[in-house]
Amino acid sequence: MTPEAFTQTLEQIRYELAKVIVGQEEVISHLLICLVARGHALIEGVPGLGKTLMIKSISQVLDLQFSRIQFTPDLMPADITGTLVLQEDLGRRQFSFQQGPIFAHLVLADEVNRATPKTQSALLEAMQEGTVTVARQTYSLPQPFYVFATENPIEMEGTYPLPEAQLDRFLLKILIDYPNDRQMIEVLSRTTSTYFAEFQRIADAQTLLDMNHLAREVPVAQAVYEYATEIVEASRPQQNKSWETVRRFVRYGSSPRGAQALITCAKIRALAQGRFHASREDIKQVALPTLRHRLLLNYEAQVEGITADQIIGKIIERLGV
Repeated sequence: MTPEAFTQTLEQIRYELAKVIVGQEEVISHLLICLVARGHALIEGVPGLGKTLMIKSISQVLDLQFSRIQFTPDLMPADITGTLVLQEDLGRRQFSFQQGPIFAHLVLADEVNRATPKTQSALLEAMQEGTVTVARQTYSLPQPFYVFATENPIEMEGTYPLPEAQLDRFLLKILIDYPNDRQMIEVLSRTTSTYFAEFQRIADAQTLLDMNHLAREVPVAQAVYEYATEIVEASRPQQNKSWETVRRFVRYGSSPRGAQALITCAKIRALAQGRFHASREDIKQVALPTLRHRLLLNYEAQVEGITADQIIGKIIERLGV
């Protein structure tokens, strides 16, 4: 695949998604970065903003096998991964593995924080290794494999916050906001009439693998590597380079995965804009969704209403151009 074909493919995908999704251009751009990077996404937004519709539409445009799992407190790990079933054939009894809904290219983990930690942990191996292990037998998942998980930021009663180890496995944390007035009118016009959108398939799983391979070849200057490293190191209160704001409000900063994610996403953003080199500006533009879930803030930050986005913004501002 050529860089020109890469950019054109992303534009065609955006065009098809716009048939159903009104606005949310930045959200869609971040989701496409995850798809090309073969990364997972944590999507946070209030109910009714079209999170499920957006993800399902992406699977249709890209011809990916789609699976939706509704996370609830009584959901068990076997309900996700699958289980062994005793079957009888010609008088012989034997166990056979029945695949769970996680065996798909794109898995929507809806309201992932409503399930217990035991059930949430069923995703860990799949997200990191692309495999599922049941009864000491390991099964490979379809490739590429993605988990797009959603969270409701309002109704937190009866939920189980994701542990830091699992949060770190998400490439991006994407926030979805309300549409503006013009977009809201367009939403009403489409959803309360006979409007029907028919998608054209733009790419497939192999296309995404080819795009990922091309993105890995994008060159990065030493100064850009150093810039990504400086941002990540500045987010850690234990580092000597950290300043008072970070030491005061942050318990733990970004892991090395954060720096890897910064570079990977910067490469894809550069290609999406028709450039075959990643820059410091690319790093800046992907810093928030890449790092906001990798900063663990302390109680003082919660009391004073300090967010991870504000901390990251201060870090970027402090490091300058």
